[in-house]
Amino acid sequence: MCGIVGIWQPHGGNIDRELLDRFTDSLAHRGPDGRGTIIDNEAGIGLGHRRLAILDVSSSGQQPMIYRNGRYWIVFNGEIYNFLELRAELEGLGHQFHTETDTEVILASYVQWGQECQLRFNGMWALAIWDKSEHTLFLSRDRFGVKPLYFLSEGGWFLFASELKAFMSLPFSLRPQFNYQMIARMKNEESIDQTLLQNVINLNAGCCL
Repeated sequence: MCGIVGIWQPHGGNIDRELLDRFTDSLAHRGPDGRGTIIDNEAGIGLGHRRLAILDVSSSGQQPMIYRNGRYWIVFNGEIYNFLELRAELEGLGHQFHTETDTEVILASYVQWGQECQLRFNGMWALAIWDKSEHTLFLSRDRFGVKPLYFLSEGGWFLFASELKAFMSLPFSLRPQFNYQMIARMKNEESIDQTLLQNVINLNAGCCL
């Protein structure tokens, strides 16, 4: 279990380091083995990761992971069970790997197959990939929704996190209000977009954004 977060201002603006740190560390219980953050103020984006080390427990497995001369960034929670098979296939297509992680295989798969890479993954995941050249952010969640992922798009901000709790660490101007209408729908919380926080959306199982 790891924790991922992201803050993006698509129309530009600097990302406050303290804000990103607070957002990231609100998920410290999901990743006690390490943390990492990265900011690109030119693009107005910051990503954070709390790590539970499973595969390649060395420092080379730290996230956010950067790929292809800094073009692609990823934060990832989960495990791709068939990553060794995918790695062998990608090596046959000319890709080179520098870690023993499934994270790097995800990045290479995205470079090779784009969004179609999701169809090749056997596993559980919630991930975000930033393409620094194209200024695009790609989010994906596994077919059965084992790994959680929530997002908020409001007022020129786009934020995502592994848990609703993380959004409560945001400053008051960004912090969502409680969604009282969800009380009557508690049994259906996972099957609908709405959550217990207003305007915070559950990225449903098997979906990407």
